[in-house]
This record gives sequence, C-alpha cells and structure tokens, in this order.
Amino acid sequence: MFKYKSFIKVVVSTAMLSTLVACTSSPDELERVPDRSPQALYKQAKKSLNDGLYNRAITSLSELESRFPFGPLSRQVQLDLIFAYYKSGQLSQALPNIDRFIKLNPNHPQLDYVHYMRGLVNMETGANAFQEFFGIDSADKDMVATRDAFNDFKTLINSYPNSKYNDDAKQRMTQLLDKLARHEVIIASYYMRRSSYVAAVNRCKYVLEYYQQSSAVKPALEILVEAYDKLGLQDLKLEAEKVLAANS
Repeated sequence: MFKYKSFIKVVVSTAMLSTLVACTSSPDELERVPDRSPQALYKQAKKSLNDGLYNRAITSLSELESRFPFGPLSRQVQLDLIFAYYKSGQLSQALPNIDRFIKLNPNHPQLDYVHYMRGLVNMETGANAFQEFFGIDSADKDMVATRDAFNDFKTLINSYPNSKYNDDAKQRMTQLLDKLARHEVIIASYYMRRSSYVAAVNRCKYVLEYYQQSSAVKPALEILVEAYDKLGLQDLKLEAEKVLAANS
C-alpha cells in the first residue's frame, strides 16, 4: 500500500513538473499569441487597404472601431472605413458613415476630403456601370444621387477654396452637369412622343437657361424647333432655328 501511494505521488509530481516546464518554456518553443493592440489592428487594416483587399480592411477597421471607439486612431479609422466602403462598392454603407463623420467632426482638418468622398459616393450611386460599359446612355435614370453629387462637389469648392481636391471636383461637376442636361432632353423627347409639346418646350428652355455649356444644347434646340412647329408658333420656331444654326 505504501509503495502504491509513493508511485501516485511520483506520477502527480511528474505531471506538475511537466506543466511548470511548459509554462516556463522560451517564446520560440510556444505558439505566439497574435498582437490585438489598436496599433497592430490598424497596421493590419492599412496593409489590406494598400493591397486592395477592401473587404478584409473593412473587417479589421470595424473591429478596431468597435473595440476602441475613443482611441487616438478613431478618426483615422473612420476615414479609412469610408474609403474602404467606397472602393468595395458598398456605397449604402459609405454614405451614412460620411454623414456621421461630418456631423460629429465639424472642424476636422480633413473635412474637405470627406465632402469629396461624399461626392464620389453619390456620383457612383447615380451611375449605372452596366449601361455605361456597353455605351448605353444612363441619363434617363433617377437623377437624385447625381444632383446630390453635384451639390457635394459644389459645397467642397465653395467651403474649401484651397482644397487639393477642387480641380478634380470641378471636372466631375462638368460631367455631372452634362448628364443632368441630357436627362432633361430625354424627358423632352418623351413629352414629344406623347404630344405634350408645352411640357417639352419647358424642358428644353430649362436646358438652355441652366446648362448652356453642356452637349445637350443642340438636341434641346432641335426639339424646341419641332415643338414650336407643332404648336403653330412660327415666330418662336424661326428664333429657335437661328439659335440652332449659331450652335451648329
């Protein structure tokens, strides 16, 4: 009986000693625990962004924002998250994050960038990539997001005249203005097909008044000539023809 108890003590002691040795083993002999500090998480997210792995970046940035919402990296995390949502095509996620950032950080030094990103998101929302890829005009679609994008870029330029994003914003505003003008012409053409000539005239006059620099001026004048002819307004028709000739 004594020998059996001694044997049990030896076994237990050996097991405890093995555990103690394992606990005191050198780091090279153990599986390393991943560093989940804010800096480590952000480094991981930034690498994913730089590598174009936007969904992976979103996962890391969202975890970082959730675990450390008031940390020193919180504002930059929010900015990177906006960019990642935009690049990944998750526009419905990008927009509320942008609006929240603007509301909570009215004096942030990078607020011009946030307004610029809002314009990009709305511009992308208003575009139909499938149609544009095949050369089909998308100006007949809902223009709400397109108008929002135009106003976003306008806000950027007016509020931050020295922003480095202004040159690109101006070019995009020209594209958006042209798209909005084409939209009016498409509607005017629709009214013409329905014999709603007065409505067509009003749409064309709107183009001539507000979109004078767009490519839609000539087709708007052509519709205007036809509409005046259908309405029997020959004097207005002749005047529109003169303007059309000057723009041909």
